[in-house]
Amino acid sequence: MTDIAFTADSRIVVVGLGYVGLPLAVAMANKFNVVGFDISEDRVRELKDGFDRTEEVDQARLEASSIILTKDVVDIKDAAVYIVTVPTPVNDDNSPDLGPVRSSCELLGPLLTKGAIVVFESTVYPGVTEELCGPVLEETSGMECGKDFFLGYSPERINPGDKEHTVDKITKVISGQTPEVTNVLVDIYGAVTSGGTFAAASIRAAEAAKVIENSQRDINIAFVNEITMIFQKLGISVYDVLEAAGTKWNFLNFTPGLVGGHCIGVDPYYLAERARQVNHDPRIILSGRAINDSMADFVAERVCAQLSGAGKILVLGLTFKENCPDLRNTKAIDLIHSLRRRGFKVDVHDAAADPVEAKKFYNIDLVPSLDELEDNSYAAVMGVVSHDAYRALTGTDLERLLETGGLIADVKAMWRDLDKPKHLRKWQL
Repeated sequence: MTDIAFTADSRIVVVGLGYVGLPLAVAMANKFNVVGFDISEDRVRELKDGFDRTEEVDQARLEASSIILTKDVVDIKDAAVYIVTVPTPVNDDNSPDLGPVRSSCELLGPLLTKGAIVVFESTVYPGVTEELCGPVLEETSGMECGKDFFLGYSPERINPGDKEHTVDKITKVISGQTPEVTNVLVDIYGAVTSGGTFAAASIRAAEAAKVIENSQRDINIAFVNEITMIFQKLGISVYDVLEAAGTKWNFLNFTPGLVGGHCIGVDPYYLAERARQVNHDPRIILSGRAINDSMADFVAERVCAQLSGAGKILVLGLTFKENCPDLRNTKAIDLIHSLRRRGFKVDVHDAAADPVEAKKFYNIDLVPSLDELEDNSYAAVMGVVSHDAYRALTGTDLERLLETGGLIADVKAMWRDLDKPKHLRKWQL
């Protein structure tokens, strides 16, 4: 068997410089010789200029980092460790799209030298690393997996926009194809995080741990979304219910909402796919997904039922979560489409999103500024994403935007204590 090639002076290549890869690469560059690779020329150019549009790494950290940034494959040949952080989305039918992972393996295979380790951080179902990635790397490298080169898996745990649970503070789950590989990965990841490492029993166990983390959250949110639907029909705000129930010491604090993003809204479909492959019907997983995917239309129906005739609605928030520019798989777009199908003209403002990306991904022309909107021009203002800028809005701010008798629709309970003018109406989940 070939010896593992990693030493303290070896190169580590991080493949994919998005929300996951960039913070990881910058953190590792504090301890190791790191090259960050991305196929997007624009992305690499922006990062070299010190601009990270994901807002995960600020300009000062980028400019101070020793990381080498490149889009050229020749720059990543012969590394000791490759860490793959490419996205794992779903197709239109919600089946797993492993194309980016496969393409990464096809790219890396010819670059591998004996003793190299290829680590995957992308969220997948149990078995992908060894059953898909290993064979593709074997085919494209001409070498034997587990003998000439080795596999590892360390699931990403980055929450976009979360400045507390950053990659240098969280516990990293790791697993290698052999005990020796696991030990190398413990040393690498352990050097860059104060949260320590946890060596999973196997690569498949590490893959499974990641996919259930988000699936569990999805199911818990689905329960809250379903009781929200029930209580709406009973004339009860679910937030009033949750506030009371939360006084019990072991009550789980989940809140309703539109479940999107690149993790919680996607990963359950990966687990469901693997379940079907072994002839198991994943009823709870898919029921939770169905409830959460229906939430946007439910909210639209409840709001529109309180408005007479077609009019204008201002939606505040397009990103998939608060105080974050990430637009991937946002369910706010489903809400917007549902409102428009019901005959309403919808304007959209977002305090964090990039207008260029909003136009590119969803053909949405974001309102540039709330201050520039005409007075008293909307039948309803909907608080969809609880950016800090929207939480700070006052009753007077909203009054200026709304028609007499207009509706303040509070999806995220960010205006529960709002002092609103008496002539305005208010609705919340």
